[in-house]
Amino acid sequence: MELIQAVRGMNDILPGAVEAWQRLEDVIREVMAEYAYQEIRIPILERTTLFARSIGEQTDIVEKEMYTFDDRNGDSLTLRPEGTVGCVRAGVQHGLFHNRQVRLWYLGPMFRHERPQKGRYRQFHQFGAEAIGWDGPDVDAELIFTAGRVFHVLNIEGVELEINSLGSPDARAKYHTYLVDYFESRRDELDADSLKRLQRNPLRILDSKNPEMQSVIEQAPVLIDHLDDESLRHFEGLCHCLDDAGVPYRINHRLVRGLDYYTRTVFEWVSGALGAQSAVCAGGRYDRLVEQLGGRPTPAAGYALGLERLVELMRLSAGDHRSVPDAYFVTVGEAAELRAVQLAESLRDQGFRIQSNCGGGSLKSQMKRGDQSGAGFAILLGEREMQQGVVSIKPLRSDAQQELVAFDQIATALGTRVSQCGEGRVRSTKHPVRE
Repeated sequence: MELIQAVRGMNDILPGAVEAWQRLEDVIREVMAEYAYQEIRIPILERTTLFARSIGEQTDIVEKEMYTFDDRNGDSLTLRPEGTVGCVRAGVQHGLFHNRQVRLWYLGPMFRHERPQKGRYRQFHQFGAEAIGWDGPDVDAELIFTAGRVFHVLNIEGVELEINSLGSPDARAKYHTYLVDYFESRRDELDADSLKRLQRNPLRILDSKNPEMQSVIEQAPVLIDHLDDESLRHFEGLCHCLDDAGVPYRINHRLVRGLDYYTRTVFEWVSGALGAQSAVCAGGRYDRLVEQLGGRPTPAAGYALGLERLVELMRLSAGDHRSVPDAYFVTVGEAAELRAVQLAESLRDQGFRIQSNCGGGSLKSQMKRGDQSGAGFAILLGEREMQQGVVSIKPLRSDAQQELVAFDQIATALGTRVSQCGEGRVRSTKHPVRE
């Protein structure tokens, strides 16, 4: 019989890897609570017109990458390729933005039919944050701070911030003219993708990763030289906010976004540890999107952070993120097995992670399983310990002495040892954004 495998580009997350994801999700929830952002949960399926209208019909996402199909009623539906549009649609539909300013965040899978490679999958996961209703650069800076704090709490180093401004739509339209004229003058040097983008979305040429295109791109007109006065003031305000907070950044004049709804501020957090797929987090302003989707004119900004890439950085930065048990219960004899069930449940009630040995086995085989579990300690209970009303707590990760402990003192003794060893528990996220 043929073995059925997962769809290409849609990966299983297996035990041993899931724990890093849980750690990341816990940190995200705590950090967003610290900034008073509220979670929103939006559908995976949306009407296709939602993305065509907002992202742009001539973007690669809409033209080539979306998973789109007609349902039984003949409606065209699409698996969401990103989260901002669905978040804004939900806010408009339910009146969340009516005479209100809101901070929202979401977490979940997205879908794009791209060529699978490291850091880029057809089903991928994003954490997104959106601040709706604020016009000033201070909220742009706040969003940048939230992402920076997530990196800091996870002890991820080497992630750098790049910023730019796309200006107003009118200023960008004028810049398009200069950009098209420039690239037309060097048409013979453009690759096939750039030729396709030249008339439809010339800004995307600036984002080309083709090494042979870089000299042409470096000499192209710079958008910041063509910004309108208001956009320039806004961008300078953002720079001042970052400077005052001590957050280092680099102005990248070639930084653009592939979605049509962006205006003014754009930013990315990038890491050289990820190779070609260096962007970990990307976002900016989308001041016209709420109006595009039927709401009142409302300023807004946000970003999305790729969880697969962040989990990889966690692995590179800190190694194993498995959620290991505090202790592994080893028993010898039927009476000990029954008593161990009660003791283990009592310890779990008090907040300990306890893995019980199931299926019997010799003392040697059980100790081997305990070691493989990653637990810091083994709790041994045999016939002799039963007679004395004690267990033996044996360290598995150090040369410390084994200790006999009365049944009613197990939690106290184990708690002291776990605390001394710092066994894998998720700690507080209350750390500064910067050193």
